[in-house]
Amino acid sequence: MSGSSPFPAIAPGARLSERVADTLSAEIRSGRLRPGDKLPTEPELAEQFSVSRTVVREAVSRLKSIGLVESRQGSGVYVLEASIPPLSFDASYAVSKEAVIQMVEVRRALEAEVAGLAAQRRTEADVQAIRDAITTLDQAVQAGGDGVREDVAFHRAIAEAAKNPFLLSTLQYLSRFLHGATRVTRANEARRGDFARQVRDEHEAILAAIEDQDSAAARAAAFNHMNNAIRRIEEADPAFWRQEGAVLARALMVDQAPGAPR
Repeated sequence: MSGSSPFPAIAPGARLSERVADTLSAEIRSGRLRPGDKLPTEPELAEQFSVSRTVVREAVSRLKSIGLVESRQGSGVYVLEASIPPLSFDASYAVSKEAVIQMVEVRRALEAEVAGLAAQRRTEADVQAIRDAITTLDQAVQAGGDGVREDVAFHRAIAEAAKNPFLLSTLQYLSRFLHGATRVTRANEARRGDFARQVRDEHEAILAAIEDQDSAAARAAAFNHMNNAIRRIEEADPAFWRQEGAVLARALMVDQAPGAPR
């Protein structure tokens, strides 16, 4: 990047690598760093930003993961042609009750349509898979588990029945975020017997509508399920959010890491 001024030092604080990556990203998106430009070397960037080489390495890795730069063996790191940025979320917003509710709102929009399509397109095998998923979820809860993976599997069985690979891929991508939100909602629901019974009844209502091939009823049942999940979050004991809920909500950040368990 000949002729350009050094980057400003990054003030000490959390997530230094993210802040370095954001600064470099801004340079690329503004055009000050153009396609084909070579980034300064790792030691040079570390000196300019006043951070460690490890921080720079993590920042550059993040830029590679979103397609802004690439490494060329024996040559260095180069800026790529600008492209539509991939869907991503800032993990710093994922540590609050409000963030969990917002994630459930995303689910509400998707799950309602998925359930409606599943009702139209389901086979008998699909219906059995959804029914089996409910049974597996019940067994997991009775055995003392949190039922998170089983709950996710129930909704995935519905998505499979919708026979839309684009919707399925979208849900698979979002699963890294929604899995964490499901962990929070289920932990809250497990604290009250009435909540747990409501969830099971709502699952059965979705299954019944899909089995009846009633698209309108399936959409309504799925929409209602997510609305009620939001209500249950809002009705949670304040102590839940001061203790267990806060810990689980912070874990949503971990779920966003590449390769995090789904």
